[in-house]
Amino acid sequence: MHEKKLEDLFLETLKDIYFAERQIVKALPRLARGARSEKLKAAFQKHLEETETHVERLQQVFDSIGKRAQTKTCEAIQGILAEGEEIMETFKGAPALDAGLISSAQAVEHYEITRYGTLAAWARQLGYKDAVKLLEATLKEESAADQALTQLAEDALNAAAEKQAA
Repeated sequence: MHEKKLEDLFLETLKDIYFAERQIVKALPRLARGARSEKLKAAFQKHLEETETHVERLQQVFDSIGKRAQTKTCEAIQGILAEGEEIMETFKGAPALDAGLISSAQAVEHYEITRYGTLAAWARQLGYKDAVKLLEATLKEESAADQALTQLAEDALNAAAEKQAA
């Protein structure tokens, strides 16, 4: 039996986030269509483009370590995305919809931030220099997306969620 080491854990986690990113690419257009705020729609569209780049970077990470890009079902992201769908259904047309969508999107971002931070640390430990650069670039963008969502929520959408529908 093969003794599992950090390299195995790195590869399994890489497959997990690769699956997650591909699911997020599918979910972001739905979130954009569901959002009431034009600024939130635009934020989701912008992040869709970034997420497509994240998928490409992950393919480069697989290449850089000599492995074929493949996915492993990520039940965590499936659950987070399902909660977002539930918010869209439950709050459709309601003033609180956009605040709920931001909450769901930030749950996704926080999951990604933990995964990319961990993967970058492991890649560093394993001596995967090219992978470290790619993973850290994505980590930086995920953190920026989270900050942008926080700003959008605090600037307008949380207060709008409190108001009565006109």
